[in-house]
Amino acid sequence: MKGLPITLGQLEELFENMAGELDVSDDLLWGYFFTDRDKKKLAPVRDELVRTGYREVALYQTDDEKTYFLHVEKVEKHTPASLHERNQHFYALADRFGIESYDGMDVGAVEAGEEQDDSED
Repeated sequence: MKGLPITLGQLEELFENMAGELDVSDDLLWGYFFTDRDKKKLAPVRDELVRTGYREVALYQTDDEKTYFLHVEKVEKHTPASLHERNQHFYALADRFGIESYDGMDVGAVEAGEEQDDSED
């Protein structure tokens, strides 16, 4: 795993900061990022995530052409604790598939046309 994992304390701070902009108790659009220097190694990760209800947003190369990013997203409700659990799952997923890293997440409001997926992981 590249870098340090995101801690529960960091997620608690994130939720406190988001509270002024987003209703953190509601469904939000969560984006998750995975990286590797080999684009082909990200394909089975993408397939696994799509199979479990995530939507592929993009698989792209960085401007310096050294790394590829896989971006997936899903409409979900999270607490700091549930997001911490999700992150731990994604760190383990990155290790299992032998990719460079699970690089973290972003979040935004759910826009019209984006639906919540009620299926279990």
